[in-house]
Amino acid sequence: MTDIANISWIHWAGFIGAVLFFLALDLGVFHRKAHVVRFKEALAWTTFWFSLAMAFAFFVVPPDSRTEFVTGYILELSLSMDNVFVIALIFSYFRVRLEFQHRVLFWGIMGALVMRGIMIGLGAKLVAEFHWVLYFFGAFLVLSGVKMLFVDDDGVEPGKNPVIRLVRRMFPVTPDFVGQKFTTRIDGTLYLTPLALVLVMVETTDLIFAVDSIPAIFGVTQKTFIVYTSNVFAILGLRSLYFVLAGMIGYFRFLKVGLSLVLIYIGIKMLGMLWGLKIAPNTSLVIVVSIISLSIAVSLAAARMARREKEAEKREDTEQRE
Repeated sequence: MTDIANISWIHWAGFIGAVLFFLALDLGVFHRKAHVVRFKEALAWTTFWFSLAMAFAFFVVPPDSRTEFVTGYILELSLSMDNVFVIALIFSYFRVRLEFQHRVLFWGIMGALVMRGIMIGLGAKLVAEFHWVLYFFGAFLVLSGVKMLFVDDDGVEPGKNPVIRLVRRMFPVTPDFVGQKFTTRIDGTLYLTPLALVLVMVETTDLIFAVDSIPAIFGVTQKTFIVYTSNVFAILGLRSLYFVLAGMIGYFRFLKVGLSLVLIYIGIKMLGMLWGLKIAPNTSLVIVVSIISLSIAVSLAAARMARREKEAEKREDTEQRE
């Protein structure tokens, strides 16, 4: 097993090559034809990507970096869950048919891998050159977490998205979808389809979420290889996770609170380094998992209680009518 200090371009090339192979297999074999991704299929893919991430952690990642990888992976995957709900709103706004959603997510994630790679590379360089940037990241995460607690900004308004407006100025857009195509030609002129606008919206949404998630993972580890690989595995699992969770948005009403507390915790942890405060990786893993698990448990309990109250109200209405 390679020590983290000896990670070379060969390891990077091997990892990226393996990721591209699995993505090509996904789109070229399993999803060559557009179809509706059902819950069981999505759950199977989610389990596959999670198992692959854990296998990578225990058979590839050096033992001294293993906890950091798992913590970073869980952190990024948890933050991605919030992204899932926003993507569901985007698909609903544009009325994207179910069988075309996987294609949008696939190419959206391809773009996310590139964008996050660039952001992580720049972040790693900044941290290496200017260590005080970590404290800036910490303060930013605390402010982001507090904002997430008190500000509801999940609305999807493509008309106000500057990138969407720029794209509309640069290219003509067809009024209707053209199957699963992102572009089409009409009388020799290249047109974008509404599906291309959906892809642009998904990409910009991921970029916005990355502004929070990238600094957060630097609060877990500053090892570039661990930062990038844990991010990639979380992003790869996002597609199938979307189809698992998209229909369950109402059951996770307190997840945002949990994510907010995680961001605040990571921010405080980074700021604590100013005064020599160091929290062991295992402790961070337990805290992050506990916060996310508790927020999901409370959400499910609240949803169950709300459902029982509705059922009780229906019974009362029925009894009164009789």
